Amino acid sequence: MDRFDTLLAFVRVVEAGSFTKAAQTLHMSKTTVSQLVQQLEARLQVKLLNRTTRQVKVTPEGAAYYDRVVRVLGDLEDADDVLAGEQAIPRGRLRIDVPSPFARLLLMPALPDFHRRYPEIQVIMGVSDRTVDVIGDNVDCVLRGGEITEPSLVARRIVDLRLGAYASPGYLQAAGTPAHPQDLEQAPHHMVGFLRSSSGTVAPVPLRRGEESFELKGRYVVAADDGNAYLAAGLAGMGVLWMPRYMAEAHLAQGELVPLFEDWQLPPMPMYLAYPQNRHLSSRLRVFIAWIDELIKATQSL
Repeated sequence: MDRFDTLLAFVRVVEAGSFTKAAQTLHMSKTTVSQLVQQLEARLQVKLLNRTTRQVKVTPEGAAYYDRVVRVLGDLEDADDVLAGEQAIPRGRLRIDVPSPFARLLLMPALPDFHRRYPEIQVIMGVSDRTVDVIGDNVDCVLRGGEITEPSLVARRIVDLRLGAYASPGYLQAAGTPAHPQDLEQAPHHMVGFLRSSSGTVAPVPLRRGEESFELKGRYVVAADDGNAYLAAGLAGMGVLWMPRYMAEAHLAQGELVPLFEDWQLPPMPMYLAYPQNRHLSSRLRVFIAWIDELIKATQSL
């Protein structure tokens, strides 16, 4: 293994907090990664990592060295881009993670356009409504609804999603049409609950009409932590849905959903594109960010 491999192994272990995770992202064995870091520590005669049976933590010396190494590796990639010339085609793997409805309804249908523009980029897409460990899992960027609080990420607000309330005709026929959102607190009405990945609890719905405002908790008989499953439950008549307009639009057109409480306002859901702040912004990530901005601006249903 050369010195570049050694430095890259060290960086991945620091970011993942685990030799096992680092080995997976590097497509190496755990033993190889451990040996590379040991060789680096022996050459520098400095302890870079504190290892326990449960976790790996960087030492103060290791943290300072990590900051320098990340910049060096970024400079190397910049040098490759410059040497290849401005007309070089972005290439390589791009690992992203996106919410499941956003992937199914917007990203996947648009990806052929991205592939035509950048045929040398291989997109590895994680699809989930759960919050992934961007740095630990070596993800290049995430698209995520709701505020991003991790200080290790650079977050760009790309759109504010319009939210609304919807129900299937079957549900309304069985339970009746609620006249007020608070009707959902009492039988026979109920909502479909959406589970927050951070806490495993159902998120309340903040509502406002003029000077009247309150948080609706509602009754539910089913809850899901995945947007596609959440939508499917509503279409099956399991309760009232609260979700972004783009998820409902096709079903509204086909008569599979009916809008409710249209005189009430919900605060829009911000969607962010986020990536690690201390990682080099590769050419493939730069063109993906520009393409996402273009896609969002062209999508009327958001």
